[in-house]
Amino acid sequence: MARLHPRKLVIAYFLISFLGMIVLMIRYGMNCPDSRSGNEDYRSILAKEESPLKQREEELNKLEKKLRTLDIILRRQFPNAVEYISQVLDDDIPTIYAVTPTHTRHVQKAELTRLSNTFLHVKNFHWIVVEDSVARTPLVTNFLAQTGLKYTHLNIATPSRYKMGENDPHWLKPRGVEQRNLAVDWLRENVNVNTSPGVVYFADDDNTYSLQLFEEMRYTKRVSVWPVGITGGLKFERPIVGDIGKVIGWYAAWRPQRPFAMDMAGFAVNLKLLVDHPTAAFDITVKRGYLESSLLSQLVKMEELEPKADMCTKVLVWHTRTEKPKWKEEDAMIAKGKPSDPRVEV
Repeated sequence: MARLHPRKLVIAYFLISFLGMIVLMIRYGMNCPDSRSGNEDYRSILAKEESPLKQREEELNKLEKKLRTLDIILRRQFPNAVEYISQVLDDDIPTIYAVTPTHTRHVQKAELTRLSNTFLHVKNFHWIVVEDSVARTPLVTNFLAQTGLKYTHLNIATPSRYKMGENDPHWLKPRGVEQRNLAVDWLRENVNVNTSPGVVYFADDDNTYSLQLFEEMRYTKRVSVWPVGITGGLKFERPIVGDIGKVIGWYAAWRPQRPFAMDMAGFAVNLKLLVDHPTAAFDITVKRGYLESSLLSQLVKMEELEPKADMCTKVLVWHTRTEKPKWKEEDAMIAKGKPSDPRVEV
């Protein structure tokens, strides 16, 4: 067997290597696009990926143009609408604290139920229910726990000399005074107005409320006011607003000369104003009809009031009062020895 010369081995090695490289290049060229087609494929892939983004961007641009048009129209027709809408959509809006004094009676649960169904629709809402009793009752305790509302349950008994008799007319003595004052004191002690702004509204349980009313009052700076329907022997009582948008008097039949001749349901107070006046409170000793004035006179002057509800021309709350039940048939059933089951809560 002839021996191969080393020089021939080296040449053969390089020839085999060269041929191998050519084979690899041919295979690579067959399976990979050239630089031009590769760039085209890359651009095609990017275009496919960018297509949904561009579509979204175009949609957002169209919406932005519509919003700008709407902004212009609203500012022309309703100068404060844009600011108001943005405030309502803000999750950090002021809390409305509705203070409701309540006392045990046959229609109590029915009236609280009606109120709670309204309050469930109000954003950023806190219900403060204060019982006129020496202890919190199971009826109200259980009821509040099932409402789904954020609430605080308090109680304080009205002094016996100020309590209403069973057959006394509703106007004879001030009602709910101790209860409202306790709620205001609780707010002063438990809410930091610097970080949690709020508005206080005295929402009695015998009224009917429009949802619009709560948005009217939400941005009260000091004290806001509006009409109240079915009160004072009239279809409505209301503040009278002058040409420059300030309250100048009262439309009321009974003693319109009162400092604030309005119903308890006709105003709301910025919580900070109550905190800044730590001794301000309702006065249980005042004459008939002066309970509202006893508090407001310590907080604000008439010209500082903020008229709401389209300059006090719309009624958004009604002093409806539930009719006291007549128990003629109930008494007859008792006489027959067939009283109502006391275990059924009404």
